This record gives sequence, C-alpha cells and structure tokens, in this order.
Amino acid sequence: MGIALVTGAANGIGKETAHLFAEKGCLGVVYADNDHQGAIAAAAESKEYATNQSYRTLAVHIDVSDSASVQRMVDQTAQEFGRIDYSVNAAGVGNTTLRPAALANLDELHRIVDINIKGTAFCIRAVVHVMLNQELLTSASRNFGRGSVVNLGSAYSYMTLPDTFAYTASKHGVIGLTKAAAFDHAKDGIRVNAVCPGPVDTALLRQAFERAPAMEAVLEGGIPLGGRLAQADEIASVILFLAGPGASYVTGVGVPVDAGVTLGTARL
Repeated sequence: MGIALVTGAANGIGKETAHLFAEKGCLGVVYADNDHQGAIAAAAESKEYATNQSYRTLAVHIDVSDSASVQRMVDQTAQEFGRIDYSVNAAGVGNTTLRPAALANLDELHRIVDINIKGTAFCIRAVVHVMLNQELLTSASRNFGRGSVVNLGSAYSYMTLPDTFAYTASKHGVIGLTKAAAFDHAKDGIRVNAVCPGPVDTALLRQAFERAPAMEAVLEGGIPLGGRLAQADEIASVILFLAGPGASYVTGVGVPVDAGVTLGTARL
C-alpha cells in the first residue's frame, strides 16, 4: 500500500492516522513530530498494528514552522523509502488565549500562523516536489496518480466563534492552500484534500477544558449528531479514505467530519 508520512504523529489524530496506515498494509510509515520521543514511542507501537510483513517505520523530529526542518524530514523519508505515496499534515496548534480580534495576542497569532499555515505550506511544497518525480500508478481501468496529500483543517475552516481570530484565520487558510495546490498539480496526478474535524477528544482539547471547565458541556451541547466529542480514530478513517485509491476522483475539497456542527453554529 505504499509509504505514508504523517506529521503530528506523536499523539491525537496524527498518531491514530499513522497507526491506521500501518494496519491497512503500508510498507512504511514515518512518524514526524516536534515531540521526538513521543514519535519514537508511537512508531514502535505501530508494529503491533502493522499487517505488511515487510513493514518498516521511522521516527523523525520536525518543526513544521521551519522550512529547513521540513525539507530534512522529506529528504530523510525519500532516502529511507524511495518515495512518498501519502502525506498527512496533522501538526497544528490552537488558541491558548481567547480574545477578540482587536485584542489578539500577537505572539500567539505568529505561532498559530507559523505552524498551521506556513507549516502546512512548507510540507505541501516539499512533499509534492518528491511526488512529481514518482511514476504514475495505474491499473487496467484507473489512474491512481503519483501521490496524495491530506491536510488537517477544522470545523473552523467553515465557521467561527467569538475570540478565535488567529485559529479561525489559520484553518480557513488551510483550505486555501489545499485548493491552490490541488489545482496546480491535478495535471501531475497529485491529489490534495483536507479533512475538517469538529471537536475531537484529544489531549489538546482536554487541556483547553482544564483552562475553561465549562467549555466541554457547551461544546457537547452544540453537536447535533450524538452530542459527543469525536474520537481520533473516527477522523483517521476519513483521512485514510481521502488519501487512498477509493477517493481517486476527489481533489481540492475540505470534508467536514463534525457530526453536523457546521450545519448551524448558533448553539455553540
């Protein structure tokens, strides 16, 4: 099933996605994260799920806000495995302070933009450059392309809530990057899509609940389908679909996986 490169793979959605690539038969999965020890542990854990007898894994330290660090990650992956079939850009951060736009914390604005927008752009640029030099994969009836990229957007790619100026902007930006890259490289047989989760039960969200204990009840009360947070594996399964051959005719889209949150935001 090829080679997968996942950023933000030490925990949460990234980790579940990387594990699912291993479970679905990938020959190799790269676990990339700024938490190198966490990436090493997750990569080792993936061997429990791997179904390809020739499975190999690699843990890489990455700072997605640094283009040189991103390039080293991609170079190391290409050197180790010879190709990149699936790239998932799951590294991201959220707001740690909630302020209206006029009072936005500029340090936090820079951090969110550097990681969520610039980081995604750096990863797309470096990975697609490798994919351009790969052979076109085809079957008797279908063209499967040279590679597939899935970016992590958010429900905030399509909506906003008060005091989320930087995060909302960054996740709208991810959709813009997705559409632009998909349009540029459709002719090359490279697909670029985004998955846009609603509230997901991850360590990052639990930390937000600790800062604002009432947030959990408010969020769950505004989720139309089931009134619960998503589990990371529910997001990972959609990422795998978009990355894989089942979505061979899909590019340039952002897919909400949000239990209907973006259908109407008034209750949030």
